[in-house]
Amino acid sequence: MSSWRVLQIVDSAFPSGGFAHSDGLETAVRLGEVRSRGELDAFVDSATWQAGRGALPFVGSAWDAPERIGELDAAFDAMSLAHVANRASRSQGRALIATSVRVFDIPALALLDEACRARTLRVHLAPAFGAALRALEVPRREALACHLHVTARGVLSAAVRLGLVGPNEAQRMTFERAELFERVLSDCEHVPAEEASQAAPLLDWIGAVHDRLDTKMFVS
Repeated sequence: MSSWRVLQIVDSAFPSGGFAHSDGLETAVRLGEVRSRGELDAFVDSATWQAGRGALPFVGSAWDAPERIGELDAAFDAMSLAHVANRASRSQGRALIATSVRVFDIPALALLDEACRARTLRVHLAPAFGAALRALEVPRREALACHLHVTARGVLSAAVRLGLVGPNEAQRMTFERAELFERVLSDCEHVPAEEASQAAPLLDWIGAVHDRLDTKMFVS
């Protein structure tokens, strides 16, 4: 049954808010940091490793111990120093929980939603994702793979809407990264939240400039 839930969560029709964000790609394009296919490849790879080193440890730790969600949420907030990325993480985390509790009739999700409404959590995406997928009985490794896939999909979807590549090329880029995804997952799946790190800090710096753009397609 969990496989069907994974398919539903990674479906672009699942309204978790990710498509409003570019993960810093829009700013990178506007600053001239991403102008070619090669530079887009490098950006996607960096974003993937950033998710692996910085987010997957929180996804995994929240899956392992959902009762630590408050502690993990606060720790992720302290680590996420760039205000745009911090805000985007909270926005997507709230959207994920709000949607999940309305779609899936599961008591553990209702408790998470109550904490969100009571504002006892900041509701950062990574720990919320881990706790939510544990509640949905999705196996740990599948939950981590799902988060990694959603991250890459979000960046490549933004690349399509920014006119950097077409939809078919974006899908080909995803296909070409199967080995990278597996390597990142294997390297990071057992890293605890206490050992999370920023693999690509320049992406945070670029993303932090997003609010200063005069016009924007994306929230971040």
